[in-house]
Amino acid sequence: MKKNIANILKGRFLVDEDAFKNWRMIIFLSVLTLVMIASSHRADEKVHEIARLKQEVTELRSESVDARVNLWKLKTSSSVERALGSRGVKPSAVPPKKIIVIEQ
Repeated sequence: MKKNIANILKGRFLVDEDAFKNWRMIIFLSVLTLVMIASSHRADEKVHEIARLKQEVTELRSESVDARVNLWKLKTSSSVERALGSRGVKPSAVPPKKIIVIEQ
């Protein structure tokens, strides 16, 4: 048991007769580790991208609400009256009459 541990610590398992099996396993585990690290980095990048896109959606939604409120304010009759008052256009004092067309 003590001899086996000493051989492992000295690295003799890498240069023995059946070292080819050991090297294949070491290379396989190294490649597997690299794939796992790359996959982890890609997942982290995706998480950061999702957070950035959520923030962008929130900002765009608030801009949309602001634009809708501004449009609503511009469409009110008082703001239209104020804007056209400088051009001399004023609201009519006579209410509109409804025209009914009767077909024969």
